[in-house]
Amino acid sequence: MASLPFSATSFHSTFICFNYKARNPNLFFLKKGSSFTFSRRKFIIKSVASDQRQDLKEEGQITEEASLDTFVPDSASIASSIKYHSEFTPSFAPDHFELPKAFKATAESVRDSLIINWNATYAYYEKINVKQAYYLSMEYLQGRALLNAIGNLELTGAYAEALKKLGHNLEDVAREEPDAALGNGGLGRLASCFLDSLATLNYPAWGYGLRYKYGLFKQYITKDGQEEVAENWLEMGNPWEIVRNDVSYPVKFYGEVISGPEGIKEWVGGEDITAVAYDVPIPGYKTKTTINLRLWSTKVAPEKFDLSAFNAGDHAKAYSAMNNAEKICYILYPGDESLEGKTLRLKQQYTLCSASLQDIIARYERRSGEFLNWEIFPEKVAVQMNDTHPTLCIPELIRILIDVKGLSWEQAWNITQRTVAYTNHTVLPEALEKWSLELMEKLLPRHVEIIKMIDEELVQTIIDEYGTEDLDLLQEKLKQMRILDNIELPESVVEMIAKPEKSSVEAIESTEEDDVSDEETEPTAEEDELEEEEIEEKNEVPPIIEPDPKLPKLVRMANLCVAGGYAVNGVAEIHSEIVKNEVFNDFYEMWPEKFQNKTNGVTPRRWIRFCNPDLSKIITKWTGSEDWVVNTEKLLTLRKFADNEDLQSEWREAKQRNKVKVASFLREKTGYIVNPDAMFDVQVKRIHEYKRQLLNIMGIVYRYKKMKEMSHEERKASFAPRVCIFGGKAFATYVQAKRIVKFITDVGATVNHDPEIGDLLKVVFVPDYNVSVAEMLIPGSELSQHISTAGMEASGTSNMKFAMNGCILIGTLDGANVEIRQEVGEDNFFLFGAEAHEIAGLRKERAEGKFVPDPRFEKVKSYVRSGVFGPYNYEELMGSLEGNEGYGRADYFLVGKDFPSYIECQDKVDEAYRDQKRWTKMSILNTAGSYKFSSDRTIHEYARDIWRIDPVVLP
Repeated sequence: MASLPFSATSFHSTFICFNYKARNPNLFFLKKGSSFTFSRRKFIIKSVASDQRQDLKEEGQITEEASLDTFVPDSASIASSIKYHSEFTPSFAPDHFELPKAFKATAESVRDSLIINWNATYAYYEKINVKQAYYLSMEYLQGRALLNAIGNLELTGAYAEALKKLGHNLEDVAREEPDAALGNGGLGRLASCFLDSLATLNYPAWGYGLRYKYGLFKQYITKDGQEEVAENWLEMGNPWEIVRNDVSYPVKFYGEVISGPEGIKEWVGGEDITAVAYDVPIPGYKTKTTINLRLWSTKVAPEKFDLSAFNAGDHAKAYSAMNNAEKICYILYPGDESLEGKTLRLKQQYTLCSASLQDIIARYERRSGEFLNWEIFPEKVAVQMNDTHPTLCIPELIRILIDVKGLSWEQAWNITQRTVAYTNHTVLPEALEKWSLELMEKLLPRHVEIIKMIDEELVQTIIDEYGTEDLDLLQEKLKQMRILDNIELPESVVEMIAKPEKSSVEAIESTEEDDVSDEETEPTAEEDELEEEEIEEKNEVPPIIEPDPKLPKLVRMANLCVAGGYAVNGVAEIHSEIVKNEVFNDFYEMWPEKFQNKTNGVTPRRWIRFCNPDLSKIITKWTGSEDWVVNTEKLLTLRKFADNEDLQSEWREAKQRNKVKVASFLREKTGYIVNPDAMFDVQVKRIHEYKRQLLNIMGIVYRYKKMKEMSHEERKASFAPRVCIFGGKAFATYVQAKRIVKFITDVGATVNHDPEIGDLLKVVFVPDYNVSVAEMLIPGSELSQHISTAGMEASGTSNMKFAMNGCILIGTLDGANVEIRQEVGEDNFFLFGAEAHEIAGLRKERAEGKFVPDPRFEKVKSYVRSGVFGPYNYEELMGSLEGNEGYGRADYFLVGKDFPSYIECQDKVDEAYRDQKRWTKMSILNTAGSYKFSSDRTIHEYARDIWRIDPVVLP
């Protein structure tokens, strides 16, 4: 279908529908060779949203009375659709039908089917004016969409057959799709799983994000380690998106705030850009519900192009406004070491918030019609902030309600506090965003005014809660809870705290006249001096209002989220407890009702059903139906068959087929040849010190060193063969993380070419890890490492994907590991390491010089320093694990502390793997116990407890 000149929510829109559904079997024919032409074309103009019926008659297939609801395309009609798109929505030369062109045409034919349900979904939502949830996220790590979409539409077989007729294989065509570069790690993947579950469960919802031109970066692995280049995912266009040039909103930066009549504020001047909507339909599984992901791109009006400057030869000036606007959506997480980088990140966050809220409000007004009532706005709208990146939607919603819609401060503040909710994803202090007040005042002057008002409201609430009698207590509460950090208290608060209470003399004067002596007694000099000191003491401005001029003035975004929202949730049980008891303990004591837990989940459609068809068939056979795909509790049925030899045999065969695929993939991507009979040991996730890829590779070095000290026979007896697979990106400016990547690749280069070791140990770093790579690796994995320092991982979701696919985890009691271990059984999880409640004490012990490192750990560091892994100087990396204090020192993430426990646990892994019957049973029980970790369960909980929305099934 060509680009569509209608909104997804248009209720009586029409569009051109090309009648390509094989009405005439001779409509298309293939030439000899790879090209083809068309004998004739037919066009029909129909109204879809108003009529919901389409005249798509085919002989023997669709009758006059049939509707879009009952029409199921077969392979012939799909082939015609693909051929149509290859000519009428061309992105490639017409004389060839090779894989890139086949993918584009296939995707566009799938999009036609999505659009039908997509329009029906939102037409119905508009008609019944249902309450809707809006999910705001800076990341959506979607992965490839083709196989997921046709799987949800139940058209996989038909598309495979159609493409076979056209000379291609479905899997080959699907591999042509680049991963959408809209995310980096678990935050974005979670958001995408949530959209899938929302659509599958028929919840009225919408996602909002930014359309990054280059995403994060494409990662290459060279002899120097990680190298970054711009991602090119949009180079050939994105067939899933539809630009909505009729849906755009103004977004302002800089300028000034002026006061108009009756105290009305107006934000004027500054830099104006336009946010334009790009829509991506998100289909549910076996349902007509198709929701929307709306991504914003940025531009300026054509008149902003300085034509006179261009003609004068000053091209940089001519393009300045355009470049400033467009670069907002170039890169995910631009480096923020510089002021320019910080400014760009803040612009990104505000663009997402402003455009999305303007859109949400426009939809609310349109649905309300003449019955517009702002007080019931929270009864129709729920806004979920995925981490602190969308925090600015709190002051932005207030700004729109006050400055544009004319509401009072009290009304706007009350509405906002009933509309917005916040998901916390981290306990790392550096990830709880703090913005420079000076920068924010320049870039968003009106929002700073509003944030100061929110801060004043919060301070007043704190004082109401704790009083002013104990100023030390009050000082501590304000220090922890205020939104504005290192900034003087509002004058109204200072006056209230400093206001003297009635003196004893005033108290006496206020008593009954008959209780007062007729004779006034003059106070003595000593009494007079004492009274003056007491009054001065009561009038003294407390030290809590004095900012430190040496420290920066900051806006604490997480505190703003908690103060401005009605719900705060963590993403795993242990994480939510840390949020309540440590990160936001003061807020929790004041507002316990705000805090909830919502343990993360992943979609079983993408992460078992579609990426692991061999295992899916086995699960379906042994559970009795495919119900497990939407009701994962059915996976529990596998428990009673875990010892069944037939199931175990089928399970091992499926795992082995997947491992063979992984081995082929690794050879293609890295050149390394690995033995698929070895254990596949995988750690794939963002490279970060707290995730402790360093602990993993140090354990591998220890293993390699031990092997080198043994004879061939001793090695075979002591170690199970392993292929240790790493993947993940280190942020471009995160030097220590990049050192870890370099170290892993250097160890691999040495170990993999050591003839003494052979297939007993291989170390492979997979470049440019993304969703598609995960879909390949996870089904073939046998051991997966989730070894973060306890108390530092909010949840993790890759651990859930691995468990679902029958992979056994080795890990700490951190994040969702705790709950996974509970569900799969303690005997089916390899546990090691310090626990969360011990971490602070262990760091204190280290700082006091009491830590005694394990001799095995010291030998590994010396081995690395010996140069066995090449000439690179690893002193900085090894040095970070030494010393008792200092930045970049003292082993903050406790690699050395947990090392002994880790390598001893790895011995247990080897022992278990040698007993394949035992290992297979553990694998089956991991899949069975993963039932809880479906994003469907998580979304049901969000819908019930936070958003208060109900499923809406299309008629």
